[in-house]
Amino acid sequence: MNLPEQFRERTKVILGDEYESFESALMSDAPISVRVNDAKCQELPDLERVSWASSGYYLGSRPLFTMDPCFHSGVYYVQEASSMFLEQAFRQHLDVEQPCILDLCAAPGGKSTHLAQLMAGEGLLVSNEVIRARVKILAENMTKWGAPNVVVTNNDPSDFTPLRGFFDMVVVDAPCSGEGMFRKDPASIDEWSVDNVKLCSERQRRIVADIFPTLKEGGLLVYSTCTYNREEDEENVRWIMDELGAEYLPLELPAEWNIASEGLGYHFFPHRTKGEGFFLAVLRKTDSEGTFRIKPAKPSKGAQAVKIPAVLSEWIQSPSDYVIRSVADGFTAVPKAWATEIGALESQLQVVQAGVLLGQVKGKDILIDTALALSSILREEAFEVADLSWKDAVAFLKRDNLVLPELAKGWVLVRFGGHPLGFVKNLGNRANNTYPQAWRIRMEADGERYEPFLK
Repeated sequence: MNLPEQFRERTKVILGDEYESFESALMSDAPISVRVNDAKCQELPDLERVSWASSGYYLGSRPLFTMDPCFHSGVYYVQEASSMFLEQAFRQHLDVEQPCILDLCAAPGGKSTHLAQLMAGEGLLVSNEVIRARVKILAENMTKWGAPNVVVTNNDPSDFTPLRGFFDMVVVDAPCSGEGMFRKDPASIDEWSVDNVKLCSERQRRIVADIFPTLKEGGLLVYSTCTYNREEDEENVRWIMDELGAEYLPLELPAEWNIASEGLGYHFFPHRTKGEGFFLAVLRKTDSEGTFRIKPAKPSKGAQAVKIPAVLSEWIQSPSDYVIRSVADGFTAVPKAWATEIGALESQLQVVQAGVLLGQVKGKDILIDTALALSSILREEAFEVADLSWKDAVAFLKRDNLVLPELAKGWVLVRFGGHPLGFVKNLGNRANNTYPQAWRIRMEADGERYEPFLK
């Protein structure tokens, strides 16, 4: 690994005698880690744990995740271990029972799926991605994770500014110079420069300044980067405190975790911790800038009320806890407790999806959506169920049609290992596959490369 000389010099100032160990660690293989979705998997693996994340595990080697149907059903998420440290900020400092949280720079979804897991269906999570090209993968990963209390948006940080005092917590995993990713992404080495560090630092300040008014007084800002330098890390934390009005909040951490701190945030160095380079700081907003007035959405003039088919309520658990809405040519279920807030977000932002898409109208029928199968609100008893072999599950994920002659005609929920994957429409001589075209597996099935770590 040919590290830039200026990076070496600057990092030696930070690490001192530890620098040689740091550089040696960069030459080793990056650890592989996953976070198990405890809402979908109660039997946890017998693997090395990620100390700072309750559902995080290290794998001994990297399997071909594409060949594991459980990966596609949202049973686990492949996430870098250091970034799971977000859990400590949530557990130690967020004391709101029904929090409203914004993950501002969310794609591909690691921190958002983690937040959704920690929230356990309570409160509301807004998962935003600025870059339009990355929103689809974010929406796909949030759908597969299955939490119903999530809104996915595609907005610039400045678009949120009018939502003053809306959020209890804002997570800003800021775009950065990528120093902590040198081992995983060698291309980031060629893109690194002192000028880019300065440019990233200034951009990070603009992002935080735009989003800071959306925090309630006493709300939490979790600021993180995948860098080591002080400009993007400690100096920006100091700037947030001095310029925006925030109090730094320390975390209580066991010494054996070996996480470094100089007093304004926490650093993960690859020679100290089993993970990539990462920085995180927690701050509390000390001032109030007013509160956004949430108004119930008014129906459009001349709009005709769409009759909600009664069968939709039969498909979900605890239907009284949800509002089923007509959206475009389909129907979605959103938590009743947050329906007004979701409406307010839809009036202010570019909402990609909200809640769970139940199905779309197709002629006189409703084409049941895969999102329902993957959601935690699915009522499995409402459907015929087919438990597939690995071969048939991969065929389904490749979007091949199945043959299920032993089952009644109509909608069938297909599962693998007890975990829902989606729906087919059983016609008797074949079962039409409704798995999303954009999600389908494109590589050939290879049973020899299927290595399940969840038994």
